[in-house]
Parts: sequence; structure tokens; C-alpha cells
Amino acid sequence: MILVKLCLWILTIIISLNIGVLFIECLSAIWSKNQESGDNHRVNANYRLIIPAHNEASCLGKTLESLIPQVSHPEQILVIADNCTDNTAAIARQFGVTVRERFNTEKRGKGYALAYGLEELESNPPEVVIFFDADCLVGDNAVSELTQKAIATGRPIQALYLMAKPENPTPKDTISAFAFLVKNWVRPLGLATLGLPCLLTGTGMAFPWGVINQVSLDHGNIVEDMQLGLDVALKGYPPLFLPTAKVIGILPQKEQISTQQRQRWEHGHLQTIITQVPALIKEGIRQLSFPLLGLALELSVPPLSLLVMFWGLTLILALGGGLMLGIWLPTLVLILAGFLMFIAIITAWAKFARQEIPLKSLMLIPVYLLSKITIYFNFLGKRESQWIKTERD
Repeated sequence: MILVKLCLWILTIIISLNIGVLFIECLSAIWSKNQESGDNHRVNANYRLIIPAHNEASCLGKTLESLIPQVSHPEQILVIADNCTDNTAAIARQFGVTVRERFNTEKRGKGYALAYGLEELESNPPEVVIFFDADCLVGDNAVSELTQKAIATGRPIQALYLMAKPENPTPKDTISAFAFLVKNWVRPLGLATLGLPCLLTGTGMAFPWGVINQVSLDHGNIVEDMQLGLDVALKGYPPLFLPTAKVIGILPQKEQISTQQRQRWEHGHLQTIITQVPALIKEGIRQLSFPLLGLALELSVPPLSLLVMFWGLTLILALGGGLMLGIWLPTLVLILAGFLMFIAIITAWAKFARQEIPLKSLMLIPVYLLSKITIYFNFLGKRESQWIKTERD
């Protein structure tokens, strides 16, 4: 009986702590001061842009169209056509950018392509290097703002990276876009308001050369961006969030492609929680570093849908413990945590998503959760462990 009580309390504390972190971040984001983007001008600093591209002929042109007006010379953009079997390289050359083709079927993935790009720059390194994905639209002045912030702080900078809904969104697409918004905008903004670093979320990442040169990208991690953020943080350079620099991607329209993408993201996130949170806590205590401990807390929060599932299952167990063992305090703690989670989600919607996502769409969250059960069961038995490119619609 003592062991049962102990396990119930451990689950209650973990879930309540995760929800507490989410609640504090969402509430802090509300109090963030509005920032305006800087003047739309090119910076004088020596910077380069790297775009890893594997069979991105269908979307690379749009990405380059959004970037070329922001640079002094197209040659400052380096496209790594990585193991391509289409005309990605030819399309890039039409825009006058620098193109390098890489072929290595044993080492496939974004991390390897980025490492190849950095090697290309080693002979004449820039002050700042910025990574963009090949399937996104980069907001006006983002390159200038990211470069200036990286130089001013000497730290990695993460742009605001959001996912737009496809042309004919399903209710699931709408909820997915909202969950992405909470993860990539609301929570990092709350951390920034509290003076804490953020995780790297993907495209739109700027690094001083002296920082990116201290870590290795030559690996096939399926969430290489998240891992990169942790690696530079452990080196003493925790990333900062810059919400005025915006990058937009588009959710896949086809259900199978969308599910594949979500599964890769969430399996990688869960695996990173398991392997990296203990290391961050250990190093944070050793260095007496509050930023590292803050990153550990941020990373320990699972994807929003899984957090809701964990809370619901733990509440059911707590109710069973109350009925069978007469211990009701865990149930009360979890009910309070659930209320705080509800407040956090509604607050995030009201402040950041009300104009794009109708309130009635949030009523479909239970359906969205059910659609993701297979993804989480697959983590236990058919875990994603290798990089797989998301196919384009």
C-alpha cells in the first residue's frame, strides 16, 4: 500500500509540475511588452545563410524569393542540395545563390547537411550564420534582426516559427496549428519575459560563428534542432527568443503525411526528454546555472496533447486511490492542476489565436487527442529513430 501511495504521489507531482511550468509560461507571455521589428535595412555584418534541401524543388523557390530581398548579395545564401534526386540544385542556381551538392546515402538528414555547409564556410567564416529550412516563408527584415541580435548578445537566436493551416484545413489541422502556436510562440515568449532561454524550434536560427563552431551537427538526430539548442546551452550559450523575426511554414494537407511529421517530431521530443533532462539538471546544479535548470523544466513538459492525456489518466488513478485507499489529496491537487491547464490554454487562445482560430474549434481537442493515441503507442513499440523527410503535398 505504501508503494502504491508513493507511485501515485510521484505521478501527481510530475504532472502538476509540468502543468505549473505551462501555466507560468502562458501567463508570463501575456505580460510581455509588444515589440516592433527594426528598420528594414541590410546589416553591415558578415553573415551567411545556410538552407539544407533534400528534394525541395516544389517549395525552395518561394523560400528564396522571401530571402533574397533581405541580403546584400544572393551568394550569401548557401543551399546544400543534399542527396537530391530532383532539380533542387538547378532551381537554386536560377536565383544566383551559392549551391553545393552533397551525396552520402549512409549519412542522411538535416544535421549532416548543416555540418557540410559549415565546413564549406570554414575557410572564410562569417560573424553570424543563420539556418533556414527550404519549405518556409521568411518575414520581412528577419535576416537583419536575427543577425543584429546574435551579434549584440553573442548567443544563439531563435525566430518565431509558426505553422499556417493548409488551404482546406480539417478541424485536426486547426487544433494542430494552435498547439504549434502555444509551443513555438506563447511558451518561448513567456520564458523571454521571465529572462530565461528557450529551446530551438527549427528554421530561423542564428548563431555567432564562435558558438556554432563549438558543437557538432554531424549526426542524424530526428529532432536535430532541439538537440542543437541543448548542446549550445551546455556550452554556456543558451538560446534567446526573438518574436519579431518571423518564419512561416505550412502544415501538410494529406493526413498520412501530417501524421508522419507529427510522429517524428513527438517521438524525437519524448526521446530527448528521457535522455537530456537528467543531463541538464545535473549540469545546472554543478554550474549553479538557473538558465540550464529553466531549460530542463521547459524540456520536461511533454507535447500539449500528451500532457492532457497524462493528466487525465493520472486523475483516474488518483480517483481510484481515493476510493480504495481513502487518499484524496492527490485527486484535489490534480483537479487544481487541471484548472490551471485550462486557464493556460484559454489564455493563450484569447491573447494569441482568437482571430485565427474560433473558440468552437477548441471543443474538438478531445477528438484531436484520440487521433494521436497511435503516435504515442508507437513510441513504445515502433519508435522513430531515423530521420525521414516529410513529403510535400
